Amino acid sequence: MCNDLEKPLYPNCTKFTRLSAILRLFNLKARNGWSDKSFTELLELLKEMLPEGNTLPNRNYEAKKVLFPMGLEYKKIHACPNDCMLYHGEFEGLHQCPRCGLSRYKKKQDDSDYDVSTKGPPAKVLWYLPIVPRLKRLFANADDAKLMRWHEDERKCDGSLRHPADCLQWKKIDSMFPNFGKEPRNVRLGLATDGMNPFGKLSTKHSSWPVLLTIYNLPPWLCMKRKYLMLSMMISGPRQPGNDIDVYLSPLVEDLKMWEEGIDVFDGYSGELFRLGAMLFCTINDFPAYGNLCGYSVKGHKACPICEADTCYHQLLNWKKTVYLGHRRFLKLNHPYRRLKKDFNGFQEYDSAPTALTGEQVYERVKNLNMTLGKKGKQPKERNIWKKRSISDII
Repeated sequence: MCNDLEKPLYPNCTKFTRLSAILRLFNLKARNGWSDKSFTELLELLKEMLPEGNTLPNRNYEAKKVLFPMGLEYKKIHACPNDCMLYHGEFEGLHQCPRCGLSRYKKKQDDSDYDVSTKGPPAKVLWYLPIVPRLKRLFANADDAKLMRWHEDERKCDGSLRHPADCLQWKKIDSMFPNFGKEPRNVRLGLATDGMNPFGKLSTKHSSWPVLLTIYNLPPWLCMKRKYLMLSMMISGPRQPGNDIDVYLSPLVEDLKMWEEGIDVFDGYSGELFRLGAMLFCTINDFPAYGNLCGYSVKGHKACPICEADTCYHQLLNWKKTVYLGHRRFLKLNHPYRRLKKDFNGFQEYDSAPTALTGEQVYERVKNLNMTLGKKGKQPKERNIWKKRSISDII
């Protein structure tokens, strides 16, 4: 790549090198949605138009080989169609799921003598983009590395809540884990995921799940910018993972073990190597996806994971639906809304807000759960509002 950076596009060319020309062309290809075939035809035409001895590749494949060292790594991990497991790590060489017995590969409709050990197109795929190389690239840029310290160096501290660093959760983590908190460059991530239909047809029952990460070290006006949002994985459809989403999150959890060990990263702003750690600070989801991630049943009479058994619900007799009307409990005791009747459920509200469960209390509820991930098999007769243990215990 260093040679391509210095090699002129053609003899006596001072404006473009081979690498810069390929980068500009690929930028146009990405912005305008050119196909590989049309891009190859463009390269062939440009190579004929340029002077003799030019170094421009004449095919899309050759151009990609030049940029390969700059590219971000991705992993194509096969998955069980029933969401039981990933063919990853110790299971990478298997041809069928050891839990449900389903083949790893797609079965042809006219193939009556089907052999599960026969290789072919995978039945389901997880596209995983490791976060460690992307964090290293982020810190290698001096401007971005400086922005990663903004919450420590430039944030205004006057008691107002302007940034996640102003909240109690951020400060509590710093006090509980001082080794992590003393390094302002340690990354705090927010995870967001939900189902989407990539084909854009509302009548098509297809649900693919992208998993996005946002970086909360950055200033608040940059946290949600497209440049700094990281697509960490894409869970292919057609069925949503549901409660089995932990199966697909396992590669990301393994990468986040850098929370304990850390990795050596070069800081382009300070010009030094340092030990970078990362943690999952929070999740951003709608209520159904939140239930899939936390393992709590967000349906029925105890749908609130904060109130749990104290959930204030009301069953509509004619519509057979459950509604939740106890939200005024979270207001201040002297709030005027507490005294209103007609505008709410016909009663005044005198109860105080329930106390949220601690991590220890949640662990006591889930530690003895018998659970098997995957969509094949009978559901247990005894239903529990907690559906699964922590993903770290499952892995």
